[in-house]
Amino acid sequence: MYITPTLLQKYAELIVRTGANVQPGQVVQLAVSVEQHAFAALMIEECYKAGAKKVNVDWLYDAQSRLNYQYAAQDVLSQVLPWEEAKMKQMVEDLPCRIFIASDDPDAMNGIDPQKLSAVAQSRSKVMKPYRNAIDGKHQWVIAAYPSVKWAKKCFPALSDDQAVDRLWEAILRTVRVREDNDPVAAWKAHTDFIEEKAAWMNAQGFSSLRYQSANGTDFTVDLIPGAKWEGAGAVNTVNGAFYIPNMPTEEIFTSPMAGKCEGTLVAVKPLSWNSQLIENFSITFKDGRAVSCRAEKGQELLEKMIRMDENAAMLGELALVPKESPVNQCGFLFYETLFDENACCHVALGMGFKEVLPGGDDMTVAQAQEQGVNDSIIHVDFMIGADDLSIDGVRPDGTTEPIFRNGTWA
Repeated sequence: MYITPTLLQKYAELIVRTGANVQPGQVVQLAVSVEQHAFAALMIEECYKAGAKKVNVDWLYDAQSRLNYQYAAQDVLSQVLPWEEAKMKQMVEDLPCRIFIASDDPDAMNGIDPQKLSAVAQSRSKVMKPYRNAIDGKHQWVIAAYPSVKWAKKCFPALSDDQAVDRLWEAILRTVRVREDNDPVAAWKAHTDFIEEKAAWMNAQGFSSLRYQSANGTDFTVDLIPGAKWEGAGAVNTVNGAFYIPNMPTEEIFTSPMAGKCEGTLVAVKPLSWNSQLIENFSITFKDGRAVSCRAEKGQELLEKMIRMDENAAMLGELALVPKESPVNQCGFLFYETLFDENACCHVALGMGFKEVLPGGDDMTVAQAQEQGVNDSIIHVDFMIGADDLSIDGVRPDGTTEPIFRNGTWA
C-alpha cells in the first residue's frame, strides 16, 4: 500500500494542527465516513493532543443517504427535526472547530431523481442556513480527504481496488505536500506565504473589473466590489485570532464579485460533478449579471435546475485565480470532488458569496453584505474555466489595464 503509518500520522497532524489549528479548550466537530473509522480514531486522538475539550463525531454513510432518498418521501426528508435544529443551536453556542473528511462515492446518488435532491436541499437549507451564517467567521474549519474504494475506482476504473486507492492516496498526499522525507508544516508555510503575496498584489491594484478571454469561447467581464479583498489560503477566526486553512489542498486566491454586474460567456474546461451526476462540455452566458442561458453536451437539464435553485443562484458569488501549474492540475485526472477539482485551475462559483471579503464583513449580517454586493443563495457551485490559454486583465476605474493571467498562469 502507498500509505504508511508515518505518512498517515503526518497527514492527521497536518489537518488538526495546521488546517483546523485546534486550540486548547475548543470543542471539535468531526464529520467522517463510517468506512474511515480507524482514521477517525487517529484524528480524535490528535485533536485531544492539541488540547480539545471534547470531540464530537458526525458519522457519514453513503449507503444510508442513498437508501433514504430512494425510499423516504420527499416531505419527510425535507423536514428538519427539532433535535437537528437544537444541534445547530448548540453549535452556535459552542463555536466548534469543525473538521470534514471527504471520501464520498461520487456515484452515491446516481439515478436518484435530481428534482427530489434539489427540493430537499432547498427546504433544509432554509432552516439550517441562518445557523451557518451565525457562526461564519467565528470558528475554524477545514475540509481534507481520505480515499474510499468507490471514490478511487471512479477515478481509476481500470485498476484493482488496492491499486486505485494507492493512486488516489499518492495524488492526495502530493497535493497536500506530505512526504516521508519532508516537513509538511514548513511546506505549507512557504505555500501560504506565496498565495498571500499574490492576494496582496491584487488588493494593491485597485481593479474595478476583470476581463476573461480564451479561444474556447470564454469572453466575460465582471465588476468587483469596491474595497472587497482578495483572500488567500488561510483565514482567521475573529473570536480567538487563530489562523487556519479551510481547504487542504488549496491553490487559489478568491473574492466575491459585485452581484448582478457581469456580462458574457464562460466556458467550462472540466466536467462538473453535482449531486452525483456529471455536467460536461458546458458554457453559461450572463446578461445584466445573471445567467440567462446555458449549454451542456451532458447534463443540460441538471445545469438548468441548478441555476434555478433560488432567485440568486443565477448570479456569481466567487471569482478564484489558480495557475495551471497547480499540483491538482498536474495530477492529470478529474477527482470528482470539488475540494480538489476547484484547485486545478481558475474557477467561478454560482450562488453564495463570502461576506468576509468585505471590510468588517465578519460582523455584518447577510442582508448587510448583500447591500454591499455580496450574493447570497442556498447553493455555492464552483466550475472550472482555466483554459491553458486563459487571459485575465484587471481594469482600473480610469480605464487602464494590467495583465493578471496569461496562458493560464500568473502574468
